[in-house]
Amino acid sequence: MPDCDVISTAASALADRVMEAARVLTRNGEAIDDHQVVVDRVAYVATEARVIAELARLPGELAAVATVAAAELAAALPHRLAPIAPALGLGLEDLRYDDAAATAIATGIAPEAVEAIGIAMIASAGRQPWPLDEMLGEVRSNVRAFAEREIMPHAEHIHHHDELVPERFITEMAKLGYFGLSVPEKYGGHELGNLAMILTTEELSRASLAAAGSLITRPEILAKALLAGGTEEQKQTWLPRLASGEIMAAISVTEPNTGSDVASVSCRAERAPGGWTITGAKAWCTFAGRADVIALLARTGEPSEGARGLTLFIVDKPRFLGHELEASQPGGGTLSGKADRTPGYRGMHSFTLAFDRWLVPDAQVVGGEAGLGRGFALQMAGFAAGRLQTGGRACGVTQAAVEHTAKYVAERKQFGRPIGDFGLTRYHLGRMASRLAAARAITYAAAAAMDGDERAAAPLAAMAKLFACDVAVEVTQLGQLLHGGWGYAEEYPISRCVTDAQVLPIFEGVKPILALKVIGRSILTR
Repeated sequence: MPDCDVISTAASALADRVMEAARVLTRNGEAIDDHQVVVDRVAYVATEARVIAELARLPGELAAVATVAAAELAAALPHRLAPIAPALGLGLEDLRYDDAAATAIATGIAPEAVEAIGIAMIASAGRQPWPLDEMLGEVRSNVRAFAEREIMPHAEHIHHHDELVPERFITEMAKLGYFGLSVPEKYGGHELGNLAMILTTEELSRASLAAAGSLITRPEILAKALLAGGTEEQKQTWLPRLASGEIMAAISVTEPNTGSDVASVSCRAERAPGGWTITGAKAWCTFAGRADVIALLARTGEPSEGARGLTLFIVDKPRFLGHELEASQPGGGTLSGKADRTPGYRGMHSFTLAFDRWLVPDAQVVGGEAGLGRGFALQMAGFAAGRLQTGGRACGVTQAAVEHTAKYVAERKQFGRPIGDFGLTRYHLGRMASRLAAARAITYAAAAAMDGDERAAAPLAAMAKLFACDVAVEVTQLGQLLHGGWGYAEEYPISRCVTDAQVLPIFEGVKPILALKVIGRSILTR
């Protein structure tokens, strides 16, 4: 049995043991909040065991990097579990691997094995081969060429000056069909599937997370919500316009005092002649200025109804290209907002918004009358797609960091030779590449699963988001360290990778909530 298979079998068995113990402790998930630290760690172990399983499925040409990645993850699992073992009723002996697994892990994490990956990365300038079928390979190749031609030359300028995404990016991406990758053909899309969408997002994010990589995420979230619960008329009205790039969308769920607790949304929608009026504040509404519509979650029921009292609206608004917006309607409704300054993820601009009796027609209640009170479920359907996209975005930022670092260490000389000639540099670069392979393995697996059954695959998409975003933070920071002092200089793009990566574990579900409320609940509830 190949080493990666041996490691995967042992890691899965360990994860199964601790998940069963956690089910007993939490009464099959009923008492998650009474044991949050335990559940958080168990959720991470379940996620990492699934990553290892996906690594073991990779083809032979990726066996070396897969084994290094799997071995490193498996070696860390007992250490992650040791502090909570007593709470789970487990002893340290219950966390140990058998001799075969321990040997395979030791072989995989041996410095020479990791250094070999680093040497290969220097030779390839950070490019990591990944086998794809002809169609998907063409998708990646075409998007990469576009991103290198159109996005990369402007990425640093947009970041340094906090400028809005250029209109040309949107126009050209629309021509190439990037906004309709998961929209069915009958609604004007291409329906190439979730993996094609992930590859597109990844390559755009490799060029710039904020100036390109996130542009298709928001239309994707609204499209998924419409497909999950919109009326046929709404699908025919909005999906072709989203797929063509005619309209750009923003998503508005978070409020100044409400973040992860979506069921506590308080922005209200009241019935009015011909529609509903929206009143309240929203926060972190990315791309709200430029967007033509906002998919907005508002309360139509009583606060005591929680999630059952929320409804999803498609809110029309004028375009604003600056850092502030202010609009009014003939009936007296107003909408105002201001972009919040952020250290990274510049180009999209995230707004705090204030709605006052802003009128939305009845026809733009997602799902119509049947959609009243279903907004939470429809938004969650969209968020599952957003989390998957975020896994792809994280892979793109990580790939950029690997490439920038591989090129830098090949050129930078110290002590009379390139720093890439030193064993420790190669070791660190090998770790960076193996972590990227692991992030891709679970993200691509989640994309394939979403093509089969989006509802059933939602927890796997959350795992991909959780893991890949942590990888992006770790790898970009390691790449920055390998740049030395220049890694802290804005003249080098690795500094942009670092600041952009910081947002990834936060949006589309902050990682503690993903671990507890999405992944933890999915693995512990029976």
